[in-house]
Amino acid sequence: MNPVQKNGRQTENAGFACLDDGRRERTGYPEAVYCRGKTTEQAAAIITAMREKNIPVLATGAEKELADIVEKRCGGTRYDGLSRVLSLGGPCVPPGREGGGPVGLVTVVCAGTSDLAAAREALLTAEFYGSGTELVADVGIAGIHRLFARLPDLRRANVIIAAAGMEGALAGVVAGLVAVPVIALPTSVGYGASLGGVAALLAMLNSCSPGISVVNIDNGFGAGYLANLINQGFCGYAGIPSSTESGGQKAL
Repeated sequence: MNPVQKNGRQTENAGFACLDDGRRERTGYPEAVYCRGKTTEQAAAIITAMREKNIPVLATGAEKELADIVEKRCGGTRYDGLSRVLSLGGPCVPPGREGGGPVGLVTVVCAGTSDLAAAREALLTAEFYGSGTELVADVGIAGIHRLFARLPDLRRANVIIAAAGMEGALAGVVAGLVAVPVIALPTSVGYGASLGGVAALLAMLNSCSPGISVVNIDNGFGAGYLANLINQGFCGYAGIPSSTESGGQKAL
């Protein structure tokens, strides 16, 4: 990639991608790589360029072929075939926490085994960005006693991600049982009238349980990223340390 100047800040431009080198300064975390829709070579070139600049990489929707290529070029890859999450150089903790291990707890609960791909994308995202994580699997409302049996585990979390397809009722049930934020993650699991996750999405948006936020269908990354921000805030690491005496985020 060729270096160019944009708004006074150097970026890397390969014609098909322009790396956002300053994102960690602005938001606390570097950009992630969404691999769906990119060719294998495009995704590999982006990831390689980031690692050459020592930027930790989280890539979602990554196929095994891409993971193998990146391993040969960069080394140190971690790949989860179920969620198709590829990571290098993590965990990537917020500024001010360099060298520290995972903090707090993000618990990911999923209704069924079929929801695990999205649930694990959320789990691995929160983990990559420095949160402690726990997975509670296969506790959907058809066997709600399984969920009740895990309530002590859920109540230890600072934030919960509830992944479910079908009718998407799990998030509302969980939110009515805990005292922490719940991020509803609708999945595309279900038969015809589930409409590829639209039914679960609408059910979660219309839940009468307070304390729920909703991300897009199968957007495990979005759920995990938001959960990590909430969890880091619980642990006292909200925002970016200021370089000024007046406090607040530094100007960019």
